[in-house]
Amino acid sequence: MAKDGKQRLYTQTQVDRVVEQAVEPLLEKIAELEAKIARLTRDSRTSSKPPSTDVVRPESKGKRGKRKPGGQKGHPKQERELFPPNQVDAVYEYELTDTTGLKPLAGDAGWGVVQQIELIDKPYRITEYRVRRYVDVATGRIVIAPLPKEIRRGGLLGPRLTTFVAYLKGAGHLSYRAIQALFDEVMGLSLSVGLLAKAVGKVTDALAHPYEELLAMLPRQPVLGIDETGHRHRGKHCWTWCMHAPGAPGAPGDALGGGITCFVIDASRGSDVVKELIGEDYAGVVVCDYFSAYRKCLSDMDKLTVQFCWAHLVRDVKFVAEHPDKVTRRYGQKVLSPVRKLFKLLARRTQLTAAGYRQSLDNLRRQVLKAIRGVPSRVEALKIAKRFRKHAASYFTFMDHEGVDPTNNRTEQKIRFVVIDRKITQGTKGEIGWQWCQRIWSTIATCRQRDKSVYQFLLDAINARLGDQPAPSLIDA
Repeated sequence: MAKDGKQRLYTQTQVDRVVEQAVEPLLEKIAELEAKIARLTRDSRTSSKPPSTDVVRPESKGKRGKRKPGGQKGHPKQERELFPPNQVDAVYEYELTDTTGLKPLAGDAGWGVVQQIELIDKPYRITEYRVRRYVDVATGRIVIAPLPKEIRRGGLLGPRLTTFVAYLKGAGHLSYRAIQALFDEVMGLSLSVGLLAKAVGKVTDALAHPYEELLAMLPRQPVLGIDETGHRHRGKHCWTWCMHAPGAPGAPGDALGGGITCFVIDASRGSDVVKELIGEDYAGVVVCDYFSAYRKCLSDMDKLTVQFCWAHLVRDVKFVAEHPDKVTRRYGQKVLSPVRKLFKLLARRTQLTAAGYRQSLDNLRRQVLKAIRGVPSRVEALKIAKRFRKHAASYFTFMDHEGVDPTNNRTEQKIRFVVIDRKITQGTKGEIGWQWCQRIWSTIATCRQRDKSVYQFLLDAINARLGDQPAPSLIDA
């Protein structure tokens, strides 16, 4: 009703305008809340979060396989080969007592063989070293015969046992208490935590030169995958940097001379760490995710070439393709389509000729760049378009550089066991622990990359230290 008491009539246009003015802020608020929910519910499929952070996994839409666990029908049977005679410690033969009418078969066919491996009751030996004491008749001074330096430096634990403790601690991710319990309950050997820590400290010192050798090799690598993960030191948040060189194609192991992997713990997550480790004049290719430190390196280091990880990009594009906003979602799906085709092409590269593979890559690059264009005025869509506007060439570096992967998956795989170690140990508290982590992680990763025995390398390193011999090299195959 109007003020004069008369009824006021509104046109449909006026009504629509009033409703629009009332509803518009509500729709904006709904869109804002939906975007916030989408960001908070990102999982390992649509972000760089690890799968362990997925509280509830969405149920798979695909059909579940009906295969039973174990060997599958039609697959060749796998049987373990027998140990050769020189590895057999004892042989027991069983024959029938009544062989009436029976004739033993000749040769190897005459025996059925069952081999069994068993722990011995005491899988260690204790050796006592005595040094003779003498008295100087003239002065009364006590003179003691010298003990070999290897024995004196080794202390209570011999080289092999010291190496075993370090192997359990580093490669086995065991805590000192768990190692102590293993020796006590399985071997019947009582060792203090302090003694175990001292053994690990000796191996830490023995790995100093091999580790420094790895660091010196980093600027010489033509390709380096780089990634970082969190590390706690004395309660403060630090970062473990992983530098992974896949090596030359055709080389042994994971493929310069088998490649190397080096871990460095630093308080910073900034670009200065990368520049210090590989040098500001580094002229190789760095494979990495889209983290800001790597983008700053790309802008600051004139000779550097970067390959940004496609796997990280896919997760971000998936997030856009599943966004609650219809316009954003449509754009994400448009971009995701050629990206999926790219990964399918990479998977069947070996089935194509070099020329055919290259032509297909060129076609897909054009399709991806075309899909990126026509971006709507939506925050998440604009972020994806901005990446390609500034760094499109850095997503296709792998096309022109042999040995460069389009993803940083190899480096992330190398860093996995470091994350496991971090979860168990809860970080480091002192300088020795800091050095131990860097050196043992680098040793384990590089040895496995080059098909070397981790235990044997640690044993060689501790023997060299006890005997004042040159330390073994992780670089030399």
